[in-house]
Amino acid sequence: MRVISGKARGAKLECLKGDAVRPTLDRVKESLFNQLRPDIPGAWFLDLFAGSGSIGVEALSEGAAKVVFVEINSKAQTLIYKNLEHCRFWKSSEGSKEAPWTLLKSNALRAVHVLDERGSRFDLIYVDPPFTDDLYEETLLALESSSLLKTDGRVVVEHSHKKGLADNYGKLVLIKSRKIGHTRLSFYGFQPNSA
Repeated sequence: MRVISGKARGAKLECLKGDAVRPTLDRVKESLFNQLRPDIPGAWFLDLFAGSGSIGVEALSEGAAKVVFVEINSKAQTLIYKNLEHCRFWKSSEGSKEAPWTLLKSNALRAVHVLDERGSRFDLIYVDPPFTDDLYEETLLALESSSLLKTDGRVVVEHSHKKGLADNYGKLVLIKSRKIGHTRLSFYGFQPNSA
């Protein structure tokens, strides 16, 4: 796994090992960022179910102003720190310096509530729960009922091509969907005048 473009292009990223782990493939990540690239510089980016942080690190490499990683697994949290340090987005000696990222050590649904209470607003939200946990509907409905997504923002969901998602979750409406191998990326946003 590597950073595919931007400031940290080519940097190798560590990922969790094991049968239950499904890191985003480079070709899926490349397709995703080819579609998002114009919107990333200066954006606030939320990486729910961050895993090793690969997607959020890519967003930082592409010029996101702020990335919030959400991850509950302690081993994955350690990898996020390692990957950020390896890509020079964080140095442990800088302690007090404001970093362009935050790691919330929480499950995704709790994090949505916490971030909403803090008044955080995002241009892009990436949702990639473990396929087997089937948290798609619950997560999308939680995002829709929160104020986390800016009016012109987008939620991107990575899921199995066999997993059908609804055309809308409340005011969140499917804009487009792209199949890459066995994976599908579904893009949601607010209908005009609905947010």
